[in-house]
Amino acid sequence: MQSGEAFFRDVTVDICRHLQIEDSLQACAALLATHMPVERMYLDVWDRETGTVRTIATATPTGAQALDRLVNYPQMRRRQPIDTLVDEQQELNVFFNNDAIKPPWFVAALQAFGRPVDRAIIGTYPMLDGQVTGAVVAIAPAGEVYTERHAALFAFLKSPFGIAIQNALRYRQLTELSQTLADDNRFFQRELRGETTNEIIGSEFGLADTLWAARQVAVHDSPVLLTGETGVGKDVIANHIHQVSNRSRGPFIKVNCGAIPESLLDSELFGHEKGAFTGAIARKRGRFERAHGGTIFLDEIGELTPQAQVRLLRVLQHKEFERVGGDGSLEVDVRVIAATHRNLEEMVRRGEFREDLWFRLNVFPLLIPPLRARKEDIPALVQHFVKIRSSALRYAQAPAIDVNTLRLLSAYRWPGNVRELENVVERALILGGGRRLAIEGLLPVTQAGAESDARLKPAENVSPISEVPDPAGFKTLDEIAAGHIEQVLQFTGGKIHGKGGAADLLAIKPGTLRSRMDKLGIQYRRINTRGN
Repeated sequence: MQSGEAFFRDVTVDICRHLQIEDSLQACAALLATHMPVERMYLDVWDRETGTVRTIATATPTGAQALDRLVNYPQMRRRQPIDTLVDEQQELNVFFNNDAIKPPWFVAALQAFGRPVDRAIIGTYPMLDGQVTGAVVAIAPAGEVYTERHAALFAFLKSPFGIAIQNALRYRQLTELSQTLADDNRFFQRELRGETTNEIIGSEFGLADTLWAARQVAVHDSPVLLTGETGVGKDVIANHIHQVSNRSRGPFIKVNCGAIPESLLDSELFGHEKGAFTGAIARKRGRFERAHGGTIFLDEIGELTPQAQVRLLRVLQHKEFERVGGDGSLEVDVRVIAATHRNLEEMVRRGEFREDLWFRLNVFPLLIPPLRARKEDIPALVQHFVKIRSSALRYAQAPAIDVNTLRLLSAYRWPGNVRELENVVERALILGGGRRLAIEGLLPVTQAGAESDARLKPAENVSPISEVPDPAGFKTLDEIAAGHIEQVLQFTGGKIHGKGGAADLLAIKPGTLRSRMDKLGIQYRRINTRGN
């Protein structure tokens, strides 16, 4: 017979050499079967405080299966067999029962675990740091029994399985976290691709010049400073730069510097070490560290504290930083895109923003025009927002867009820009019950009226949008836009450039107007003799 020391060595090796706990249990069952009767083994884990009991693996000498089976029976019954067996355990910390008729509580426990009640059973309680972590149980074939000699060998399973259970639970937790992160990564990558593969509204007209410049700088790693009013879509442009750059496979980390409390800003951007401050119970990676290999978008850069400005300058100059409370530098490869609606140059003059940081960020400034300067994009934006908000509000279908509604929306100045337009569209959808855009009362009448392109007053009979379509159906947005452009050209006598020209009246660049006219098939010519 194998000595106890040799058996302990062999069983410990068999249990600990496998990464999956079910494989460890199967190897153990195969070894035990050479010394005692074993038909099947089970491995359970539990929490004494909550009474939660789970079977995580089962095995025979020739096969194994991973499980995650919650034992479902009343808590008092759940704890009674555990407490009774532990309190009444024999000296070897092993229990076994060969009786065909077992105590009622024992039968209840076996039935709850789905195990035969008429077989001999043997088990022990793996322990770690003085705490019971679970149970290892073996069932004998019919007619076989367990003896004190078997119990002496089975007792050797307690220590190695105590460690194995803890490692198995940690490994499963890490595996689940890894799978969750991988799933999140796939989801966010799909979301990012979805945002960028769809055409940016205004890419051919009002935002054409902006996107052209964005694509020019995207292929380089130079810092970009996006400026413009609140709500113009600076985050959309930043995301576009990242997606068409060489860093598109890396992370795109967004940070709203104005939304993070000043006391936490350094920690959020650069991370912190355990114990760096009250509440820092563990090391934390900052946004810059998470953006390694990709792009970090710092929105509202003007809200950075002086201390954070110094740290950011160091990152831009030397590509390194320190965690809060850390004593070593970390290198980082990240492209910085900053954005603000504030006048940073004026802030520099007032001493509110570091001049050297301003120069570092302002390598490639990019101004995003407000919505009132690219009103030709409003019809397409309205159509886009009606579609996506109708879906979000769970309306069966997006309502048709009334031409008079478009006229009113195009006449408004939109101080809140694209974000305000989206909010108005959503409110109008809700008020209209998803059947129409109910914008009545949503826009200031005086402002809308004043902005109803007063520049067209010399020809009051000319409507900014072509006449109401035939009741048989609405005109397309391109048809509406084409009619509007033709009417403005008629008013200007075919003049496109210069003050009073069609481009001036439409508040767009002449090149952009010509591009749109070419797309819409509008033929233009000079009707009068004024220079074009």
